[in-house]
Formats: sequence, C-alpha cells, structure tokens
Amino acid sequence: MYINPPPTEDSTVTELFAERALLPAGWMRDVRLRLAADGTLASVTPDSTADGAERLPGPLLPGMANLHSHAFQRAMAGLAETVGDPRDSFWSWREQMYALVARLDPGQVEAIAAHLYVELLKGGYTAVGEFHYLHHDPDGHPYADPAEMAGRVLAGAGRAGIAMTLLPVLYTHGGFGGRPAGVGQRRFLHDTGAYESLWNGLRQRLAGDPLHRIGLCFHSLRAVTPEQIEQVLALDDTVPVHIHVAEQTKEVDDCLEWSGRRPVEWLLDHAPVDDRWCLVHATHVNATERGRLAASGAVAGLCPTTEANLGDGVFPATEYVAEGGRLGVGSDSHVSVGVLEELRLLEYGQRLLSRHRNRIATAETPAVGRTLYEAAVAGGHRALAQPAGVIEPGARADLVVLDGDRPLLAGAEGDTILNRWLFAGASSWVRDVYVGGERVVHDGVHPAEAETAPAFARVLRELA
Repeated sequence: MYINPPPTEDSTVTELFAERALLPAGWMRDVRLRLAADGTLASVTPDSTADGAERLPGPLLPGMANLHSHAFQRAMAGLAETVGDPRDSFWSWREQMYALVARLDPGQVEAIAAHLYVELLKGGYTAVGEFHYLHHDPDGHPYADPAEMAGRVLAGAGRAGIAMTLLPVLYTHGGFGGRPAGVGQRRFLHDTGAYESLWNGLRQRLAGDPLHRIGLCFHSLRAVTPEQIEQVLALDDTVPVHIHVAEQTKEVDDCLEWSGRRPVEWLLDHAPVDDRWCLVHATHVNATERGRLAASGAVAGLCPTTEANLGDGVFPATEYVAEGGRLGVGSDSHVSVGVLEELRLLEYGQRLLSRHRNRIATAETPAVGRTLYEAAVAGGHRALAQPAGVIEPGARADLVVLDGDRPLLAGAEGDTILNRWLFAGASSWVRDVYVGGERVVHDGVHPAEAETAPAFARVLRELA
C-alpha cells in the first residue's frame, strides 16, 4: 500500500482505475489513481474500488522514453532498401541521407517531426530524445534565427504532446583528427563558439518548460576534437550528455589509427563519463570496454531496428546487463516507431548470437518481457533527465494502457502480460497514452493525426 499525500483544496484531479498495473513494487490489482492539475500522480492506491473513477481498458504501464531520435529521417524510411552495391552498408546509406538533407526546408522538417512524434506516442513512447544536428540552410548558412530548425522540432513535439529532451549536436569535422567535413555535412556544422551561443539560447528558451529538457551532445568522436569536448562540457555539469560511438567497425579502426585506442576506450580514458552520459549504439565494444561502461553508470543507448537495418551489428546486451549495465532504447532513423519492435529485436538479437533463449533477464526478474521493459524505462528516463518512469505518488503521469480486449491478454496476469505483448503482440495493442496527465492517445487515435498525417504525406510527395 502506498502512503498518499492529502489533496490540496484547489487541485483539479481525474480519477482513473486499472484492474492491473505495473508499479515499482510489481504488478498490483485494482489500482486507483488520482491525477493532479500539475500533471503528476496525486495518489496511487492498489486494492481499491472503481467507484466514480474512469476504468482504463487494459493493463497499465509506466510510459517509455525513446532516447535517440533523428526526426527528419522518418521521411526516408523504406527508401534505402534497394541494392545499389553488393557492399551496401551504413556508409552508402549515409549518402542517401545526405541527399535528403539537401532538400529539406524548415516547414517540411516541422511536418515530419510532428507526425513522427504522433506515431511514437501511438507506439507507446511518452518522451523522446531528439539528437538534433540539422541546423542550417541547404547552403550551410545559419538561418536568421540560428535556432530555426531546433524550434521546428520543438513545435512538432508541442503539437503532438510528447515530452522531449532536445539534444543540439556539435558537429564540426568530417573525421578523426579534425579532418574537414564534406559538402553533404554542411547543414550540420558549428564551431565551438557558435554552438555555445545556440545552446545557451535554447537553454533559456526551455527554462521552466514542464515537459521539455535540454542536454549536451556531440555527434561522434570523429566529428569533434578533444578540446571541443572539454569546452562544451564546461557549459553545464548537470544536464545529460549524448554521443554516437562505436556504431561501425570502420569507426573503431579509424579511431585506433588516430589515437591507438578504441572509441569507447578513448571516451572512458579521456572524458568524465558517468551517469549523465548516454553512449548511443556502442555496438562494437570488447569485454573490457563493456565492463568499464557498465561500471561507469552511463546508459548504453541501443537502437535495435536501426542497427539491424543498417547492418551495424549487435551490442552484447546479455553480458552487459549481467554486469549491472544500464540501457535504454531509441528508434534513431525511425524505420520502426514502436516500443515493442525495439525491445523484441533487442532480445532476439541476443538469442541469435548465442543460439539460446531468454537472454536478458535477472535472477530477481526472470520474465524477459518485464526485465526488458523496466530496464529500458529506467535507462531511457535517466538518459534524458526526464522524471523517473514510475507509477507512484508525485511522479509525472506518463502512462501507457494496453488493449485488454486482445484475446492473448485474456486471463494474463503479472509478468505474462508483458511477455504476451512484447513477444506475441503488436504495437497496435497500445490503447491509451497519457503525458503529464493529459490523454494524448485515446482508443488508439491521436487527435492531431487528422492534421499531421496529411501534412506528412504532402511532404513525402514534395520530396518524391
């Protein structure tokens, strides 16, 4: 039983009732929730009654944070699946991405982002980390407002109602050792001073916003210098820090040639990597790097559907979790937009590597579905500095309700609910979603999609 604070006289509350809910102490029955006017949970009471409360239509889960997004890339999903070279890889895909980048205008970026964020909410995400590096006009010149493009993704998030941690990216170079960037990268580039100005302006803009946060972000070790990392980290020692690292074997080889160290090894040796950091991908780590990363408290930001789509490789999550490592998931290039696809592929990748079943689990939580879900919720929210994804008094009311009418959920109790959904269900089983106490998806429908879907389709026709 939870000890709930008394309601204040001027609070506006909504009462909800879930027959089954995943709380910090585990699955509970007959849970009554009071939502306060500020978007938090005023009370959470198991073994209660539904009298006067709105009955939720299925099992209740804490919302999931998507820790890694490049919103504009949703516009090219499915367009790079035709053989151009038998050696097609991330590097050939990147050239197609650059071709898209060269054509996008601010209005198109906002339309893409708004509909993507609607899709993420419908897929069970309640927060997103936008790893934002599309800063300038097609010629590489700053807009009159240097934060024009960042403002567009923020506007998209506002229209959708998703919580966001904006991660403006420092991107200066085209390779290790300060190599010049290429023409395809010119819309991304800042020197350190311009980045600091952009970042400080965005921090002021987001101050006091209940749903939005800001973090520091380096595109990759190949795109910045050690001196730039040190200078940018001095801007703020409290916010999240994100970086792509060790996604490709070529990156590992190039880093060894430049520094004599592997990428994750270099970061752990030269940067203050701790629990503020999110190392995105970290796919190609050896056992020593993996153990040191786990011990650092940083979050491994895994994007299984994109990593599979690009042929990146598979992160050693089984061993990493056993070593106490934190992880979260993101949808990155958005070939997939649902929680289920990322978590399912995360586990199945480990099974294919080992040729054994039920890989990501712990002695305390032997059910794979619950282990995956709770680990990704905790890691994702930590990586984004968003309020902890839990259903308890005082927490922000970020909630996901599954469709209890699905036959596979009939009679399912406890951890079987997540196992059924994640390994035998579909993203369409997400029925309702709440962010900050506001219901943004109801009966599988987002109220803004009647506007965002046609706008997104119009952009795709313009780009065709």
